[in-house]
Amino acid sequence: MQQDTDLEKRLKTKVRLVLKINYYSSVLSLIFAALCYFLLHITEVIPYAFLIFGILNLFNTLLYKYHKNLALTYNIVSMMTLAGASVVTLYSGGINSPFIFVLALIVVAGYVTTKAYGSLYLNLNLLIIILIYTQNVADFNFVENVVPKESENLFAFLSVLFSIYLLGGVFGKNLLHAHHNLYKTKNELEEKIREKETLIKEVHHRVKNNLQTVSSLLSLQSRGITDKDVKGLLKSSQNRVITMAMVHEMLYMREDLSKIEYKSYVQELVEYLIRSIKGTSSNITLNIDIPNIKLNIDTAIPLGLLINETVTNALKYGIVDDNKGEINIKLRKEKEDYLILQLGDNGKGFSEETNHKNSNSLGLKLIHNLTRQLQGSLMRDLSRQGTHYTIKFKEIRDQMSNAT
Repeated sequence: MQQDTDLEKRLKTKVRLVLKINYYSSVLSLIFAALCYFLLHITEVIPYAFLIFGILNLFNTLLYKYHKNLALTYNIVSMMTLAGASVVTLYSGGINSPFIFVLALIVVAGYVTTKAYGSLYLNLNLLIIILIYTQNVADFNFVENVVPKESENLFAFLSVLFSIYLLGGVFGKNLLHAHHNLYKTKNELEEKIREKETLIKEVHHRVKNNLQTVSSLLSLQSRGITDKDVKGLLKSSQNRVITMAMVHEMLYMREDLSKIEYKSYVQELVEYLIRSIKGTSSNITLNIDIPNIKLNIDTAIPLGLLINETVTNALKYGIVDDNKGEINIKLRKEKEDYLILQLGDNGKGFSEETNHKNSNSLGLKLIHNLTRQLQGSLMRDLSRQGTHYTIKFKEIRDQMSNAT
């Protein structure tokens, strides 16, 4: 929504700039037409070129209110200016005409609008200047200078004034005003972004604190329970809460508020699970192969919970007691933005017939449901010792982006 507002502001600024320049150039052209005819006594071509341009450009500017197509308005005035300036230049001395500098204003106006228009009119003007020069030095001059000899100096003076006033008084002044507005808008936008980032950081911080509070409550609750199964369930729930809290903590601690570096997250998560379940001195070897991949929160949390369930099952039921064991986690990117996660251990494993449908294991059901949440596919490799999963999925688009 904020981006749309800023785009609208920039468009309005550009519209005001183009329309102002159109009005000024039209009025100046009409004044110049009168000066040429009545003061300089130029009775051929030049005053009529100014008059026609001034009237047509006013009409073109007024039409914008109906069609609202800025590019159309700009292109019409540019082509009329190009044609009018070329005609006046040709009939006032060709390459020696002081009015030739007006052609440069068209290039400036083009770059004010877009880089593409600027390049287009730059090349057109260069071609026209070459043609004007060619007809001046060759023997096939097809136009003549219609400015009277006694008016040449005054015409040159007025032409220079016309060019300087358009460039400085109209283009320069309005461009400076537009630049000031854009700079002000940029500062306001940056301030809003900083405020938003601060707010998002605070949200992540509070969510993390709330989750840690829940984790602490589960820990306190488990201390008064003697039943090992119930105590185990509470511990598993506590680990799931911590898995989510760690994502928010990492987002809070880092500059990038939208994505987290997943290797450091998985490393921290699995090391915590090993300490939590096996103790500080365990015989577990952890192999993590994750490149520099960043994931957004909508993908990071369900994927983290999936890793939590898989590693927890491996540590509890696969690698029993104090036996040596390995846990392997590999994440890689494939074509079409697919991500492949491979999770495995060298523990006891479980039978091929056991799955989330016929088992009472909450862990297996969660692994299946979290894969569905990631809109991915889950495969189990039965040819290797232990339990090995391959999950193929795509990063979930940010929910905030979908909402807007």
